[in-house]
Amino acid sequence: MIERRPFNTLGGANHGWLDAKHHFSFASYGDPARMQWGDLRVWNDDSIQPKTGFPPHSHADMEIITYVREGAITHRDNLGNQGRTEAGDVQVMSAGTGITHSEYNLESGITKIFQIWIIPSQRGGPPAWGARPFPGAERSGRFVALASGSASDTEALPIRADAKVLGARLKAGEKTSYTLGRNRRAYLVPATGKVDVNGVVIEARDGAAIEHEEELRITALEDSELVLVDVA
Repeated sequence: MIERRPFNTLGGANHGWLDAKHHFSFASYGDPARMQWGDLRVWNDDSIQPKTGFPPHSHADMEIITYVREGAITHRDNLGNQGRTEAGDVQVMSAGTGITHSEYNLESGITKIFQIWIIPSQRGGPPAWGARPFPGAERSGRFVALASGSASDTEALPIRADAKVLGARLKAGEKTSYTLGRNRRAYLVPATGKVDVNGVVIEARDGAAIEHEEELRITALEDSELVLVDVA
């Protein structure tokens, strides 16, 4: 089963400095049918104006993955971590027992991100943050694990959840596949482009909520950049 969730049906709010679209219930947007997808709790599509951002605030017991689509985001936290993550790259924050952080767009243009929250396998644990670049060539024509709770994904940023965040880049007409596995769910969003997933057309920034589909067969109808979350 693949449920397409068109971009124009997403919840959200425009705060001036932040234009946020919510794939799942978040903040003032509530939809009982879109609370979460397995352990995937939040997928926000955020556009942040230059020289603005999220001031210091706190989280606990959540795995928070930021995929930068355009521009760059600058992170600081109360553990002394700081870093700048550019378009195409990923940062991961394991909130654990609690962390206070800020995320600012210090660039001259708009920064666009996917903010993904996944429920951890266990509560608590020391908070942590990490980031790394993922060269686009690695994702050409196939999915690559960007963040993962599996020890076998040695090149991915670690998360404390039974989940993976994957990225792929496909040229128009190019095909790829992904084995989801029995009793797993997936949520796929094209950051750009348009794809066919097992016969269902998913356009840029639409969501695709997927279950009972052990093999995903994906054809790019346009040049596309894809982000996929595989969760229990």
